[in-house]
Amino acid sequence: MAKIILTGVDGNLGSVAAAELMKLTEKENLLFCGYNTDVLASYAREGVETQQTDFNNLEGLADKFIGADVLALISMPFVGEKRQRAHKNVVDAAKEAGVKKIIYTSLVNAADVTNPSIEKIDHAFTENYIKKSNLDYIFLRNSQYAEAMITNYFTFVNQGSNLQNNQGEGKMAYISRKDCAKAVAYALLADNLHHKILNINGKQLLTISEFIEIGNEKTGNHVKYQFVSDEENYAIFDSMGVPRTTEGQFKKDSEAPFSSDGMVTFGQAIRENKMSNFTKDFEYLTGDEPISVQFMFEHSEKFQIGQRHSLDK
Repeated sequence: MAKIILTGVDGNLGSVAAAELMKLTEKENLLFCGYNTDVLASYAREGVETQQTDFNNLEGLADKFIGADVLALISMPFVGEKRQRAHKNVVDAAKEAGVKKIIYTSLVNAADVTNPSIEKIDHAFTENYIKKSNLDYIFLRNSQYAEAMITNYFTFVNQGSNLQNNQGEGKMAYISRKDCAKAVAYALLADNLHHKILNINGKQLLTISEFIEIGNEKTGNHVKYQFVSDEENYAIFDSMGVPRTTEGQFKKDSEAPFSSDGMVTFGQAIRENKMSNFTKDFEYLTGDEPISVQFMFEHSEKFQIGQRHSLDK
């Protein structure tokens, strides 16, 4: 059997996908790629083949992918031309190495030119580039991680203040990052799916007010929602030390390990209902129902956004 390549195994999403894959198929079928050599060494000790990869550098990258049929490209954690260039390098190297199919973790409604999310730009670029490569593909268009908003909820609980953001009454089918990782693992093994776009949505569409109500019900807290403008939302993130772009300096153990450009424009997209896709694609792919927001709040210690792991320079 040709190798199955999972990239980004040193990240939050990739590490969970790796664990899922090792339950679904034999270790000798797998090749794990990442930047962090310490993490890769831990997988090697478990009997999984590994390759250290730097997607910012195309030279020699194809050699790391030889012998594989399918590759999962987990979206890189930076935003803009740098990410587009890195993703292009992976696609070019995969094609040169003889890889036949790419699984890509994209964003809900990535192809909509009216979607204001700055994150969407890179995802649309990558989807289009993969299509032009004539490689087979599955695009996993993920909804927003519920973990991000659960961590955000407890930030405001600890402050004793209203949860403030710019999402308004727009709806989102919040999905656990664990389920997004599970979808990656199943997509890598889905030999019957070709040139497919799947929306990886959570169990129910919710406004942020409804999300908060579930949190209050399950935790006994009394957080209220307060709408703020886009500029006011930027100011909130500025006060938390959150960088405007992914080129900025990220604080260690930040409760918001993303750029504010990404988060504020994402909130705008939700407010405009550009992220309100709702399908059963996750269940179709995995055979399981997605984890509910109710369950995640009941076990909130296991559903936090966590640290930013990127070592990319």
